[in-house]
Amino acid sequence: MSYLRDARVDQVGEFIQLRRDIHRHPELAYAEHRTADLVAAKLQGWGYAVHRGLGGTGVVGTLVRGQGTRRLGLRADMDALPIEEATGLAWASSNPGVMHACGHDGHTAMLLAAAKAIAQDVDFDGTLHLIFQPAEEGGGGALRMMEDGLFEQHPCDAVFAMHNMPGVPTGHLVLREGPAMASSDYVTIRVNGQGGHGAMPHRAADPLVAASSIVMALQTVVSRNVDPQQTAVVTVGAFHAGQANNVIPAQATLELSVRALEPQVRQLLEQRIKALVVAQAQSFGVQAEVDWKPGYCVLVNSLPETQFARQVALKLRGEEGVTLNGPALTGSEDFAFMLQRVPGSYVLIGNGDGDSAGACMVHNPGYDFNDDNIATGCAFWRLLVQEYFSQ
Repeated sequence: MSYLRDARVDQVGEFIQLRRDIHRHPELAYAEHRTADLVAAKLQGWGYAVHRGLGGTGVVGTLVRGQGTRRLGLRADMDALPIEEATGLAWASSNPGVMHACGHDGHTAMLLAAAKAIAQDVDFDGTLHLIFQPAEEGGGGALRMMEDGLFEQHPCDAVFAMHNMPGVPTGHLVLREGPAMASSDYVTIRVNGQGGHGAMPHRAADPLVAASSIVMALQTVVSRNVDPQQTAVVTVGAFHAGQANNVIPAQATLELSVRALEPQVRQLLEQRIKALVVAQAQSFGVQAEVDWKPGYCVLVNSLPETQFARQVALKLRGEEGVTLNGPALTGSEDFAFMLQRVPGSYVLIGNGDGDSAGACMVHNPGYDFNDDNIATGCAFWRLLVQEYFSQ
């Protein structure tokens, strides 16, 4: 626990103010120019070699010490969400319709706090890459950085990331080996019929009724096609059709979110949804088109790296402050693409539980990152670097 006490006196207040500054100036995917400028300036000031432009607004800070050949990557995300903030906090967003509703401001601050502490106080032998990624919120920033040569130019033997989790006690660390977060696919279904007068439905082919039946039929995909011991989600999040009560529209559109924790379940969902939609439409005398857009893949934590991160977490927080193998989540995260290329692990840190302010779920207008986690996150990264290079 001394590691955590040390972090609390290591100029954490500076990074609370930095976090709130980033929160006050949120930027959407691939527009994180101010945030990237801030990150790059801080890293350069602490002696890191800085590489900018990977993935557009991505920043990589590299610190090389000694002659060691081991190479470690730590990643934080920087982008905000298109949400109007409703916290009323003094550091609330000054950018209308945009807010840090997922805590990426805190993730950036934690890694920057660690960057300073490591540069000043941690002696290691090897190469450390700090990866500040744009566009995690659906923009695939991890893929863009890799397409631009992230791991060719900054090779890593292991890579780690951390995300806050509301509903978990502040600073509590949660780890999980294997599949930890779901894949996410985005589906648009267009049901094409023949419009007509609402008083004479027999002269039309109603796509709205067919689409309604499709919505109900989709509920059977998980309950009747997926193994009950496996996890899958099919959500119809939008239904658009018609403009007047006496007009049968010519088209209805559905928007779906589809998630799974196993690649084979992901494939099954696609097969069943496509077959079901076409058959349902035909049964109503209309036609349907399915536009399937693959999103993020399943996030899979490698076993050795997760075991290593567990030991770091236990050393930092003790058994009472760590969940050794937490439940999988049906949310998605594009750090999964980095884990397809490099072994590593994705760690969760509790943002607060019960009636605390930190319990407000992410992607909510009332959410705010818990600043108490900056010390804990900094200490975890600092200790992980120290332990990794001492192996």
